[in-house]
Amino acid sequence: MKSPLLLLAAASLLASALTAAEPRWNILHIISDDLRNALGCYGNPVVKSPNIDRLAARGVRFDRAYCNYPVCNPSRASFMSGLRSETIGVLDNVTPTRTHQRDHVFLPELFRQKGYRTIKVGKIYHTGDAFEDPRSWDTDIRENETAKSPPEKQILRRQGPDGIVLRAKDEDTWEGFVARRAVALMEEATKGDKPFYVAAGFRMPHRPYIAPEKYFALYNPDELAPRPGPAGHPDKLPKLALTYQVGGKKFPTTRPGDTLAAYYAAISYMDAQVGVILAALDRLKLWDRTIVVFHSDHGYHLGEHGGLWHKMTLFEETTRVPLIVAVPGKKSGASLRLVEAVDLYPTLAGLCGLSAPKNLEGTSFAPLLDDPARSWKRAVFTVVSRAGGADPNVSGPSQLGRAVFDGRWRYAIWPDGAAQLHDHHHDPFEYENLVSDPNARSHLERMQQMLAAGWKAALPPVP
Repeated sequence: MKSPLLLLAAASLLASALTAAEPRWNILHIISDDLRNALGCYGNPVVKSPNIDRLAARGVRFDRAYCNYPVCNPSRASFMSGLRSETIGVLDNVTPTRTHQRDHVFLPELFRQKGYRTIKVGKIYHTGDAFEDPRSWDTDIRENETAKSPPEKQILRRQGPDGIVLRAKDEDTWEGFVARRAVALMEEATKGDKPFYVAAGFRMPHRPYIAPEKYFALYNPDELAPRPGPAGHPDKLPKLALTYQVGGKKFPTTRPGDTLAAYYAAISYMDAQVGVILAALDRLKLWDRTIVVFHSDHGYHLGEHGGLWHKMTLFEETTRVPLIVAVPGKKSGASLRLVEAVDLYPTLAGLCGLSAPKNLEGTSFAPLLDDPARSWKRAVFTVVSRAGGADPNVSGPSQLGRAVFDGRWRYAIWPDGAAQLHDHHHDPFEYENLVSDPNARSHLERMQQMLAAGWKAALPPVP
Protein backbone atom coordinates (compact mmCIF):
# COMPACT_ATOMS: atom_id res chain seq x y z
CA MET A 1 0.00 0.00 0.00
CA LYS A 2 1.33 3.41 -1.02
CA SER A 3 1.94 5.94 1.69
CA PRO A 4 -0.45 8.91 2.08
CA LEU A 5 2.46 11.24 1.34
CA LEU A 6 3.15 9.56 -2.01
CA LEU A 7 -0.53 9.67 -2.93
CA LEU A 8 -0.70 13.35 -2.01
CA ALA A 9 2.39 14.10 -4.10
CA ALA A 10 0.97 12.21 -7.07
CA ALA A 11 -2.34 14.08 -6.82
CA SER A 12 -0.48 17.38 -6.64
CA LEU A 13 1.55 16.56 -9.75
CA LEU A 14 -1.60 15.52 -11.62
CA ALA A 15 -3.36 18.75 -10.67
CA SER A 16 -0.35 20.78 -11.80
CA ALA A 17 -0.24 18.94 -15.10
CA LEU A 18 -3.94 19.53 -15.72
CA THR A 19 -3.58 23.21 -14.87
CA ALA A 20 -0.59 23.58 -17.16
CA ALA A 21 -2.51 21.84 -19.94
CA GLU A 22 -5.47 24.23 -19.74
CA PRO A 23 -5.53 26.27 -22.95
CA ARG A 24 -5.02 29.97 -22.46
CA TRP A 25 -7.43 32.38 -24.09
CA ASN A 26 -6.60 33.74 -27.51
CA ILE A 27 -7.00 37.43 -28.32
CA LEU A 28 -8.59 38.78 -31.50
CA HIS A 29 -8.11 42.56 -31.54
CA ILE A 30 -9.96 44.39 -34.33
CA ILE A 31 -9.35 48.11 -34.78
CA SER A 32 -11.20 50.49 -37.07
CA ASP A 33 -9.91 53.91 -38.13
CA ASP A 34 -11.86 57.19 -37.69
CA LEU A 35 -15.06 55.35 -36.77
CA ARG A 36 -17.56 57.29 -34.68
CA ASN A 37 -20.43 55.49 -32.95
CA ALA A 38 -22.29 55.22 -36.26
CA LEU A 39 -23.31 51.58 -35.98
CA GLY A 40 -26.63 49.84 -35.74
CA CYS A 41 -25.79 48.44 -32.31
CA TYR A 42 -25.24 52.00 -31.06
CA GLY A 43 -28.64 53.09 -32.28
CA ASN A 44 -27.76 54.61 -35.65
CA PRO A 45 -30.91 54.22 -37.78
CA VAL A 46 -29.14 54.51 -41.12
CA VAL A 47 -25.83 52.64 -41.03
CA LYS A 48 -25.90 48.96 -41.88
CA SER A 49 -23.41 47.08 -39.72
CA PRO A 50 -24.85 43.57 -39.21
CA ASN A 51 -21.56 41.86 -38.36
CA ILE A 52 -20.39 44.29 -35.70
CA ASP A 53 -23.96 44.28 -34.37
CA ARG A 54 -23.71 40.50 -34.12
CA LEU A 55 -20.52 40.81 -32.09
CA ALA A 56 -22.19 43.36 -29.81
CA ALA A 57 -25.05 40.94 -29.18
CA ARG A 58 -22.49 38.38 -28.05
CA GLY A 59 -20.38 40.65 -25.83
CA VAL A 60 -20.55 43.81 -23.76
CA ARG A 61 -21.12 47.03 -25.66
CA PHE A 62 -19.60 50.00 -23.88
CA ASP A 63 -21.75 53.06 -24.54
CA ARG A 64 -19.46 55.52 -22.76
CA ALA A 65 -16.00 54.66 -24.06
CA TYR A 66 -13.63 57.54 -24.83
CA CYS A 67 -10.27 58.01 -26.51
CA ASN A 68 -7.50 59.94 -24.79
CA TYR A 69 -6.45 61.90 -27.88
CA PRO A 70 -8.71 62.29 -30.96
CA VAL A 71 -6.06 61.75 -33.67
CA CYS A 72 -4.64 58.50 -35.08
CA ASN A 73 -1.00 58.37 -33.97
CA PRO A 74 -1.39 59.73 -30.41
CA SER A 75 -4.45 57.59 -29.74
CA ARG A 76 -2.88 54.37 -31.01
CA ALA A 77 0.40 54.98 -29.21
CA SER A 78 -1.60 55.55 -26.03
CA PHE A 79 -3.89 52.52 -26.03
CA MET A 80 -1.20 50.16 -27.30
CA SER A 81 1.18 51.31 -24.56
CA GLY A 82 -1.36 51.71 -21.76
CA LEU A 83 0.08 55.18 -21.15
CA ARG A 84 -1.64 58.52 -21.58
CA SER A 85 -0.61 60.74 -24.45
CA GLU A 86 1.46 63.18 -22.42
CA THR A 87 3.30 60.35 -20.67
CA ILE A 88 4.25 58.53 -23.86
CA GLY A 89 5.09 61.88 -25.44
CA VAL A 90 3.22 61.30 -28.70
CA LEU A 91 1.03 64.34 -29.32
CA ASP A 92 0.89 64.54 -33.12
CA ASN A 93 0.98 62.42 -36.27
CA VAL A 94 4.72 62.76 -36.87
CA THR A 95 6.36 61.61 -33.62
CA PRO A 96 7.36 57.92 -33.89
CA THR A 97 5.81 55.60 -31.34
CA ARG A 98 8.90 54.87 -29.23
CA THR A 99 10.53 58.31 -29.38
CA HIS A 100 10.27 58.80 -25.61
CA GLN A 101 9.42 55.28 -24.36
CA ARG A 102 12.08 53.10 -25.93
CA ASP A 103 12.05 50.36 -23.29
CA HIS A 104 8.35 50.26 -22.46
CA VAL A 105 6.60 46.93 -23.03
CA PHE A 106 3.67 47.50 -25.37
CA LEU A 107 0.48 45.43 -25.28
CA PRO A 108 1.27 42.82 -27.98
CA GLU A 109 4.88 42.69 -26.86
CA LEU A 110 3.73 41.58 -23.41
CA PHE A 111 1.71 38.75 -24.94
CA ARG A 112 4.69 37.77 -27.07
CA GLN A 113 6.95 37.69 -24.02
CA LYS A 114 4.43 35.45 -22.24
CA GLY A 115 4.40 32.80 -24.92
CA TYR A 116 1.71 33.98 -27.32
CA ARG A 117 2.12 34.01 -31.07
CA THR A 118 1.52 37.65 -31.99
CA ILE A 119 0.24 38.49 -35.47
CA LYS A 120 -0.48 41.88 -37.01
CA VAL A 121 -2.25 42.58 -40.28
CA GLY A 122 -2.97 46.16 -41.37
CA LYS A 123 -3.00 49.41 -39.42
CA ILE A 124 -2.51 48.93 -35.67
CA TYR A 125 0.12 51.53 -34.89
CA HIS A 126 0.21 54.64 -37.09
CA THR A 127 1.06 54.20 -40.78
CA GLY A 128 4.74 54.22 -41.74
CA ASP A 129 7.78 52.17 -40.77
CA ALA A 130 8.94 54.73 -38.19
CA PHE A 131 5.71 54.19 -36.23
CA GLU A 132 5.68 50.41 -36.33
CA ASP A 133 6.88 48.23 -33.45
CA PRO A 134 8.55 45.08 -34.82
CA ARG A 135 9.47 43.80 -31.37
CA SER A 136 5.75 43.38 -30.67
CA TRP A 137 5.11 40.85 -33.42
CA ASP A 138 6.03 37.41 -34.65
CA THR A 139 4.26 38.23 -37.92
CA ASP A 140 4.00 41.86 -39.06
CA ILE A 141 2.06 42.57 -42.27
CA ARG A 142 2.04 46.32 -42.68
CA GLU A 143 -0.35 48.60 -44.47
CA ASN A 144 0.77 49.66 -47.94
CA GLU A 145 -0.25 52.42 -50.35
CA THR A 146 -3.11 50.32 -51.72
CA ALA A 147 -4.98 50.94 -48.47
CA LYS A 148 -5.61 54.59 -49.33
CA SER A 149 -4.80 54.60 -53.05
CA PRO A 150 -6.54 51.68 -54.78
CA PRO A 151 -5.40 50.70 -58.29
CA GLU A 152 -6.75 53.12 -60.87
CA LYS A 153 -8.25 50.24 -62.84
CA GLN A 154 -10.53 49.46 -59.88
CA ILE A 155 -11.94 52.98 -59.56
CA LEU A 156 -15.41 53.24 -61.05
CA ARG A 157 -16.10 56.83 -60.02
CA ARG A 158 -15.65 59.34 -57.23
CA GLN A 159 -18.38 60.63 -54.94
CA GLY A 160 -18.00 63.94 -53.16
CA PRO A 161 -14.51 65.25 -52.37
CA ASP A 162 -13.35 62.03 -50.67
CA GLY A 163 -15.50 59.09 -51.79
CA ILE A 164 -13.96 56.45 -54.08
CA VAL A 165 -16.33 53.88 -55.61
CA LEU A 166 -14.66 50.63 -56.64
CA ARG A 167 -15.56 48.10 -59.30
CA ALA A 168 -13.99 45.21 -57.44
CA LYS A 169 -14.75 42.17 -55.34
CA ASP A 170 -14.12 42.49 -51.61
CA GLU A 171 -11.34 39.93 -51.72
CA ASP A 172 -9.49 42.02 -54.31
CA THR A 173 -9.38 45.11 -52.10
CA TRP A 174 -7.05 46.11 -49.28
CA GLU A 175 -9.60 45.70 -46.50
CA GLY A 176 -10.60 42.36 -47.98
CA PHE A 177 -6.96 41.31 -47.92
CA VAL A 178 -6.58 42.32 -44.25
CA ALA A 179 -9.56 40.20 -43.23
CA ARG A 180 -8.63 37.15 -45.25
CA ARG A 181 -4.96 37.24 -44.36
CA ALA A 182 -5.83 37.61 -40.69
CA VAL A 183 -8.10 34.58 -40.98
CA ALA A 184 -5.42 32.49 -42.70
CA LEU A 185 -2.82 33.37 -40.07
CA MET A 186 -5.28 32.80 -37.24
CA GLU A 187 -6.12 29.37 -38.62
CA GLU A 188 -2.44 28.57 -38.98
CA ALA A 189 -1.84 29.66 -35.38
CA THR A 190 -4.50 27.27 -34.09
CA LYS A 191 -2.38 24.36 -35.34
CA GLY A 192 0.56 25.37 -33.16
CA ASP A 193 1.15 24.93 -29.46
CA LYS A 194 0.79 28.60 -28.52
CA PRO A 195 -2.26 30.77 -27.97
CA PHE A 196 -2.51 33.68 -30.38
CA TYR A 197 -2.89 37.44 -30.25
CA VAL A 198 -4.14 38.48 -33.69
CA ALA A 199 -4.54 42.19 -34.44
CA ALA A 200 -6.48 43.12 -37.57
CA GLY A 201 -6.38 46.82 -38.40
CA PHE A 202 -8.83 48.26 -40.92
CA ARG A 203 -8.29 51.70 -42.47
CA MET A 204 -11.96 52.31 -43.19
CA PRO A 205 -13.82 54.57 -42.69
CA HIS A 206 -10.76 56.88 -42.71
CA ARG A 207 -10.73 59.24 -45.68
CA PRO A 208 -10.67 58.71 -48.57
CA TYR A 209 -13.87 56.73 -48.07
CA ILE A 210 -13.20 53.69 -50.25
CA ALA A 211 -15.66 50.85 -50.90
CA PRO A 212 -16.94 48.62 -53.69
CA GLU A 213 -20.02 49.94 -55.48
CA LYS A 214 -22.44 47.61 -53.71
CA TYR A 215 -21.80 49.37 -50.39
CA PHE A 216 -22.37 52.81 -51.88
CA ALA A 217 -25.66 51.47 -53.24
CA LEU A 218 -26.88 50.98 -49.66
CA TYR A 219 -27.18 54.75 -49.09
CA ASN A 220 -29.07 57.46 -50.94
CA PRO A 221 -27.17 60.75 -50.65
CA ASP A 222 -30.35 62.74 -51.22
CA GLU A 223 -31.78 61.33 -47.98
CA LEU A 224 -28.79 62.27 -45.84
CA ALA A 225 -27.93 65.60 -44.26
CA PRO A 226 -25.44 66.78 -41.62
CA ARG A 227 -26.42 68.21 -38.22
CA PRO A 228 -24.75 71.64 -38.11
CA GLY A 229 -26.77 72.78 -35.07
CA PRO A 230 -28.68 75.99 -34.35
CA ALA A 231 -27.66 79.04 -36.33
CA GLY A 232 -25.15 81.17 -34.49
CA HIS A 233 -24.30 78.72 -31.74
CA PRO A 234 -20.63 78.27 -32.84
CA ASP A 235 -20.09 81.97 -32.09
CA LYS A 236 -20.57 81.17 -28.39
CA LEU A 237 -17.89 78.47 -28.41
CA PRO A 238 -14.13 79.04 -28.04
CA LYS A 239 -12.45 79.65 -31.37
CA LEU A 240 -9.87 76.95 -30.64
CA ALA A 241 -12.69 74.46 -30.13
CA LEU A 242 -13.66 74.76 -33.80
CA THR A 243 -11.03 73.38 -36.15
CA TYR A 244 -12.28 75.24 -39.21
CA GLN A 245 -11.50 78.52 -37.46
CA VAL A 246 -7.87 77.47 -36.97
CA GLY A 247 -7.10 76.05 -40.39
CA GLY A 248 -9.12 72.85 -40.57
CA LYS A 249 -11.41 71.92 -43.46
CA LYS A 250 -15.13 72.53 -43.26
CA PHE A 251 -17.64 69.82 -44.05
CA PRO A 252 -18.82 70.11 -47.68
CA THR A 253 -21.84 72.35 -48.17
CA THR A 254 -22.39 71.30 -51.79
CA ARG A 255 -24.18 67.95 -51.85
CA PRO A 256 -23.16 67.03 -48.28
CA GLY A 257 -25.16 63.82 -48.59
CA ASP A 258 -22.55 62.49 -51.01
CA THR A 259 -19.91 62.65 -48.29
CA LEU A 260 -22.17 61.18 -45.61
CA ALA A 261 -23.13 58.31 -47.90
CA ALA A 262 -19.48 57.68 -48.75
CA TYR A 263 -18.50 57.55 -45.07
CA TYR A 264 -21.37 55.17 -44.30
CA ALA A 265 -20.49 52.99 -47.31
CA ALA A 266 -16.94 52.70 -45.98
CA ILE A 267 -18.35 51.57 -42.62
CA SER A 268 -20.52 48.88 -44.20
CA TYR A 269 -17.58 47.70 -46.30
CA MET A 270 -15.37 47.46 -43.19
CA ASP A 271 -18.20 45.71 -41.34
CA ALA A 272 -18.40 43.06 -44.06
CA GLN A 273 -14.70 42.32 -43.60
CA VAL A 274 -15.20 42.01 -39.85
CA GLY A 275 -17.87 39.48 -40.80
CA VAL A 276 -15.26 37.42 -42.66
CA ILE A 277 -13.19 37.17 -39.48
CA LEU A 278 -16.17 36.37 -37.26
CA ALA A 279 -17.26 33.64 -39.68
CA ALA A 280 -13.81 32.09 -39.25
CA LEU A 281 -14.34 32.00 -35.48
CA ASP A 282 -17.54 30.06 -36.16
CA ARG A 283 -15.87 27.66 -38.56
CA LEU A 284 -12.84 27.06 -36.36
CA LYS A 285 -14.97 26.82 -33.21
CA LEU A 286 -12.87 29.43 -31.41
CA TRP A 287 -15.52 31.46 -29.59
CA ASP A 288 -15.19 29.48 -26.36
CA ARG A 289 -11.47 30.20 -26.08
CA THR A 290 -11.03 33.62 -27.73
CA ILE A 291 -11.51 37.12 -26.36
CA VAL A 292 -12.72 39.39 -29.15
CA VAL A 293 -12.29 43.16 -28.96
CA PHE A 294 -13.55 45.69 -31.48
CA HIS A 295 -13.01 49.43 -31.21
CA SER A 296 -11.99 52.58 -33.05
CA ASP A 297 -8.98 54.83 -32.44
CA HIS A 298 -11.21 57.92 -32.04
CA GLY A 299 -14.48 59.40 -33.26
CA TYR A 300 -15.24 61.67 -36.19
CA HIS A 301 -17.10 64.84 -37.18
CA LEU A 302 -19.59 64.90 -40.04
CA GLY A 303 -20.66 68.53 -40.13
CA GLU A 304 -21.52 69.28 -36.50
CA HIS A 305 -21.12 72.73 -34.92
CA GLY A 306 -21.41 74.68 -38.12
CA GLY A 307 -19.31 72.38 -40.29
CA LEU A 308 -16.69 70.44 -38.30
CA TRP A 309 -15.06 67.66 -40.31
CA HIS A 310 -12.62 64.90 -39.39
CA LYS A 311 -11.28 64.96 -35.78
CA MET A 312 -8.97 67.10 -33.58
CA THR A 313 -11.68 68.47 -31.24
CA LEU A 314 -12.85 67.81 -27.69
CA PHE A 315 -16.53 67.38 -28.54
CA GLU A 316 -18.48 64.17 -28.01
CA GLU A 317 -18.39 63.16 -31.67
CA THR A 318 -14.60 62.79 -31.80
CA THR A 319 -13.80 61.73 -28.23
CA ARG A 320 -16.39 58.94 -27.94
CA VAL A 321 -15.57 55.61 -29.57
CA PRO A 322 -17.33 52.29 -30.15
CA LEU A 323 -15.95 49.53 -27.92
CA ILE A 324 -17.21 45.95 -27.83
CA VAL A 325 -15.64 43.15 -25.80
CA ALA A 326 -16.75 39.50 -25.99
CA VAL A 327 -15.20 37.17 -23.41
CA PRO A 328 -15.93 33.43 -23.18
CA GLY A 329 -18.28 32.66 -20.32
CA LYS A 330 -19.30 36.28 -19.75
CA LYS A 331 -22.82 37.57 -20.21
CA SER A 332 -23.72 39.89 -23.06
CA GLY A 333 -25.19 43.32 -22.48
CA ALA A 334 -24.36 47.01 -22.38
CA SER A 335 -22.53 49.21 -19.92
CA LEU A 336 -23.07 52.93 -19.40
CA ARG A 337 -20.01 53.24 -17.20
CA LEU A 338 -17.12 55.45 -18.27
CA VAL A 339 -14.10 53.69 -19.74
CA GLU A 340 -11.08 54.91 -21.70
CA ALA A 341 -9.02 53.52 -24.55
CA VAL A 342 -5.98 53.50 -22.26
CA ASP A 343 -7.83 50.88 -20.18
CA LEU A 344 -7.59 48.24 -22.91
CA TYR A 345 -4.05 47.12 -22.07
CA PRO A 346 -4.58 46.30 -18.38
CA THR A 347 -7.96 44.76 -19.18
CA LEU A 348 -6.67 42.27 -21.76
CA ALA A 349 -3.57 41.44 -19.74
CA GLY A 350 -5.62 40.84 -16.61
CA LEU A 351 -8.21 38.69 -18.36
CA CYS A 352 -5.40 36.43 -19.58
CA GLY A 353 -3.63 36.32 -16.23
CA LEU A 354 -0.57 38.24 -17.40
CA SER A 355 1.40 40.57 -15.15
CA ALA A 356 1.39 43.95 -16.86
CA PRO A 357 3.98 46.70 -16.33
CA LYS A 358 3.43 48.61 -13.10
CA ASN A 359 3.48 52.01 -14.78
CA LEU A 360 0.31 51.56 -16.86
CA GLU A 361 -2.10 54.47 -16.60
CA GLY A 362 -5.30 52.68 -17.50
CA THR A 363 -7.62 50.66 -15.30
CA SER A 364 -8.84 47.15 -16.12
CA PHE A 365 -12.56 47.29 -16.76
CA ALA A 366 -12.86 43.50 -16.44
CA PRO A 367 -15.24 43.89 -13.43
CA LEU A 368 -17.73 45.60 -15.77
CA LEU A 369 -17.89 42.43 -17.87
CA ASP A 370 -19.45 40.69 -14.87
CA ASP A 371 -21.44 43.64 -13.57
CA PRO A 372 -21.88 46.34 -16.25
CA ALA A 373 -23.77 48.63 -13.87
CA ARG A 374 -21.34 48.62 -10.93
CA SER A 375 -19.77 51.85 -9.68
CA TRP A 376 -16.83 52.85 -11.81
CA LYS A 377 -14.68 55.78 -12.93
CA ARG A 378 -15.86 59.24 -12.01
CA ALA A 379 -14.54 60.82 -15.21
CA VAL A 380 -12.58 60.38 -18.44
CA PHE A 381 -9.87 62.68 -19.81
CA THR A 382 -8.93 63.77 -23.34
CA VAL A 383 -6.31 66.17 -24.70
CA VAL A 384 -5.65 67.62 -28.16
CA SER A 385 -2.96 69.95 -29.49
CA ARG A 386 -3.47 73.41 -30.88
CA ALA A 387 0.22 74.23 -31.39
CA GLY A 388 -0.25 74.10 -35.16
CA GLY A 389 -3.84 75.24 -35.30
CA ALA A 390 -5.85 72.26 -36.52
CA ASP A 391 -2.82 70.53 -38.01
CA PRO A 392 -2.40 67.05 -36.48
CA ASN A 393 1.26 67.08 -37.55
CA VAL A 394 2.24 69.80 -35.09
CA SER A 395 2.16 69.52 -31.31
CA GLY A 396 3.32 71.15 -28.13
CA PRO A 397 2.68 70.11 -24.51
CA SER A 398 1.96 73.70 -23.49
CA GLN A 399 -0.52 74.08 -26.34
CA LEU A 400 -2.97 71.36 -25.36
CA GLY A 401 -6.69 71.69 -25.04
CA ARG A 402 -7.84 69.56 -22.12
CA ALA A 403 -11.25 68.08 -21.35
CA VAL A 404 -12.88 66.09 -18.59
CA PHE A 405 -16.26 64.36 -18.86
CA ASP A 406 -18.13 62.84 -15.92
CA GLY A 407 -20.97 61.26 -17.86
CA ARG A 408 -23.11 64.38 -17.70
CA TRP A 409 -20.87 67.45 -17.72
CA ARG A 410 -18.02 68.12 -20.11
CA TYR A 411 -15.54 70.86 -19.29
CA ALA A 412 -12.75 71.90 -21.66
CA ILE A 413 -10.04 74.54 -21.32
CA TRP A 414 -7.96 75.80 -24.25
CA PRO A 415 -4.41 77.25 -24.38
CA ASP A 416 -5.74 80.81 -24.73
CA GLY A 417 -7.78 80.44 -21.54
CA ALA A 418 -11.16 80.12 -23.26
CA ALA A 419 -13.35 77.35 -21.86
CA GLN A 420 -16.57 75.49 -22.47
CA LEU A 421 -19.04 73.69 -20.23
CA HIS A 422 -21.83 71.46 -21.52
CA ASP A 423 -24.65 69.65 -19.72
CA HIS A 424 -25.44 66.43 -21.60
CA HIS A 425 -28.69 65.89 -19.74
CA HIS A 426 -30.24 68.95 -21.35
CA ASP A 427 -27.86 69.51 -24.26
CA PRO A 428 -26.47 66.20 -25.59
CA PHE A 429 -25.17 67.81 -28.78
CA GLU A 430 -23.18 70.43 -26.83
CA TYR A 431 -24.74 73.52 -28.39
CA GLU A 432 -24.95 75.64 -25.24
CA ASN A 433 -21.75 76.81 -23.60
CA LEU A 434 -22.61 77.33 -19.93
CA VAL A 435 -19.18 78.48 -18.80
CA SER A 436 -20.53 81.99 -18.03
CA ASP A 437 -23.95 80.90 -16.79
CA PRO A 438 -24.27 81.80 -13.06
CA ASN A 439 -26.71 78.91 -12.61
CA ALA A 440 -23.98 76.47 -13.62
CA ARG A 441 -21.28 78.01 -11.47
CA SER A 442 -21.09 75.17 -8.95
CA HIS A 443 -20.81 72.60 -11.75
CA LEU A 444 -18.10 74.66 -13.45
CA GLU A 445 -16.04 74.81 -10.26
CA ARG A 446 -16.49 71.09 -9.63
CA MET A 447 -15.38 70.18 -13.16
CA GLN A 448 -12.42 72.56 -12.96
CA GLN A 449 -11.33 70.83 -9.78
CA MET A 450 -11.83 67.41 -11.36
CA LEU A 451 -9.67 68.33 -14.35
CA ALA A 452 -6.97 69.75 -12.08
CA ALA A 453 -7.02 66.63 -9.87
CA GLY A 454 -6.42 64.42 -12.90
CA TRP A 455 -7.19 60.84 -13.82
CA LYS A 456 -5.86 59.25 -10.64
CA ALA A 457 -8.48 61.06 -8.56
CA ALA A 458 -11.25 59.68 -10.80
CA LEU A 459 -10.38 55.99 -10.45
CA PRO A 460 -13.07 53.46 -9.50
CA PRO A 461 -13.73 52.85 -5.82
CA VAL A 462 -11.74 49.98 -4.32
CA PRO A 463 -14.15 47.10 -3.61
